[in-house]
Amino acid sequence: MNGSRTKDQVGSALPGRTKAQTGVNLPALRHHNAALVLDLLRAAGAEGISRLELAERTGLTPQAVSKITARLRAEGLAVGAGLRPSTGGKPRTVLRLVPDAQFAVGLHLDRDGLTAVLVDLAGRPVAVTTAPLDFGAPAEQVLADAADAVRDLSAAEPHRPVLGLGVAVPGPLDHRDGVLHRVTGFPQWDGFPLRDALAERTGLPVTVDKDTNAAALTLSLSEPPGDFAYLHLGTGLGAGLVLGGEVHRGARTGAGEFGHQTLQLDGPLCGCGGRGCIEALCLAAEARGDRAEAARVLGAGAANLVGLLDIDRVVLGGRTVAADEDAYVRGVRAVIEERAARGGGGDTVTVTVAGGGDRPVAEGAAQLVLAPVFGRVGERG
Repeated sequence: MNGSRTKDQVGSALPGRTKAQTGVNLPALRHHNAALVLDLLRAAGAEGISRLELAERTGLTPQAVSKITARLRAEGLAVGAGLRPSTGGKPRTVLRLVPDAQFAVGLHLDRDGLTAVLVDLAGRPVAVTTAPLDFGAPAEQVLADAADAVRDLSAAEPHRPVLGLGVAVPGPLDHRDGVLHRVTGFPQWDGFPLRDALAERTGLPVTVDKDTNAAALTLSLSEPPGDFAYLHLGTGLGAGLVLGGEVHRGARTGAGEFGHQTLQLDGPLCGCGGRGCIEALCLAAEARGDRAEAARVLGAGAANLVGLLDIDRVVLGGRTVAADEDAYVRGVRAVIEERAARGGGGDTVTVTVAGGGDRPVAEGAAQLVLAPVFGRVGERG
């Protein structure tokens, strides 16, 4: 075979389509192309989508789409969803995703509790469990509690395959190797290979990421296009950044340590060892019942992010925000608008709440497993 390419061999790069959305008819990219088709089937929902539409939206040839959909049907991942009238010729067969063909488990390990969720291919929760957790306990005890939660959830659908386990934990950490660094207040976890330890305990493929990145990932699937920051205020404070449609993890996967930017040089001591960190100031204000001040401090940090990154939206989440969502939205928005009025940018930035308290983190952890299945993996260095 020579080096020339024809339309049948390579999907055309359609205007406005990014690399991640365009299929290529090469054997080496078979999984990539199937992921594109699966993602469109998932987006189509119960109404389904025709093969012709799949070809048009991926840039793949109709023949390639037919082969992929035949394979997906044989694997039980897609089924027929009826016929759609055609503007010419015979009616089109419509296909849809089979959400309960496979599942993923998402696990959120927080400083004082765990949340585990079993989701189907559409990302819908099928079962959820919560339990107290002492993140400062010996590693073996934490691993045992985590593995028990995963085992109980997997038993909820014993006859369906579980693709893997996504784990969301406080940072900083090495996302690529699944190794924890010095979690604020829990330095004993520094260097611990959490991914490999949980894979051995559960027998599942494991992916580990920061809690804020996991939540940002799942929000990126439902939020409108554009850059945004997810600010999670719970037992700690961190950020998940979505830039250019991808979760931004940084060159060493450590981006998003938002809570430890210094706002007050001579401020109170933070658990990280610094002084005047936004996390320490915000949680201290909450502890003394001054929620307006806590929201104002969070807003100062958010305004800094808006000015630095020129993002479109700020999304708030976490159990502390959930206790009074309106107060936090008002407070954060007021600071951003005040900064914008002084020419600091951010006059069109929206401030919203993710809702669900800590649930988006556990569901986002499950998306760490599902995202590669649908070709939604991307890391910005």
